Amino acid sequence: MKRCQSDHTIFFNKNNCENILLVVYVNDIVITKSDSKGINKLKAFLQTKFQTKDLGVLKYFLGIEVTKEIFLSQGKCVLDLLSETDMMRSKTCETPMKPEVKLTVDVAFFFGSTKV
Repeated sequence: MKRCQSDHTIFFNKNNCENILLVVYVNDIVITKSDSKGINKLKAFLQTKFQTKDLGVLKYFLGIEVTKEIFLSQGKCVLDLLSETDMMRSKTCETPMKPEVKLTVDVAFFFGSTKV
């Protein structure tokens, strides 16, 4: 596996038709791959090197809610934070970002190369 140049907590491997992505944060690991056999093989390898616990399908990671592997939402995290700080009744305000700014995904930012 190769370590991502722009984020050293991300590791990836791309073979002919297989892609695997491993994200490490403190003592949490998220593994995603094009097939479950590959995930099970990697988990078995990691278990020989470290004490691990499989929590099953990813639901939350770093305050981000993950639904059906394609939808990320921080809604629960935001509501929890508002509740903890007693700000649930606060009024909204405009963001300082200009509305005409278009955000794009730059694959090179994540992987250090435009070839993925």
